[in-house]
Amino acid sequence: MKTQPEVTIREERPEDIPAIHALQLAAFGQPDEAVLVDALRAGGGVILSLVAVAGDEVVGHVLFSPIEIVSDGGGALRGATGLAPMGVLPAWQGRGVGGALVREGLERLRALGRRGVVLVGHPGYYPRFGFQPASRLGLRWEHEVPDAAFMAIELREGGLGGGPGVVRFRPEFDAVN
Repeated sequence: MKTQPEVTIREERPEDIPAIHALQLAAFGQPDEAVLVDALRAGGGVILSLVAVAGDEVVGHVLFSPIEIVSDGGGALRGATGLAPMGVLPAWQGRGVGGALVREGLERLRALGRRGVVLVGHPGYYPRFGFQPASRLGLRWEHEVPDAAFMAIELREGGLGGGPGVVRFRPEFDAVN
């Protein structure tokens, strides 16, 4: 029986960029997420970009970028973060790689003093990490999305403003939607 190499999580390096692009293409079966990662990187929109590496192969990737929360009163909350995209090579899916990337990312963001994380994702997957519907925190996205798919987690108590507001991701997100 062949054993699988150990997976380690580390920050993205310049030499990982082509592998990350190919991974996002393979994980999603279309180019939007790969194009988004490239655009965020080129536009200075990366807070944290982590890769999961097995041997010398990049098998998973997650990217975190700054978001803005505009309160219903007009003020803006900064220090919040968006998680997107997160992809794992198809051959490595279902082995805990994505979960390891999310957990490590959340811990590193806490250490960086980030306030919270917002995402649009599968409601059956992200709650295991503490994500809940963002509407419970009074947040809504500026685009139409099912309530259960628009999720948030506070990295510190009251970190996402504690009141009604609209989440705005970086403009690179609108370019691929």
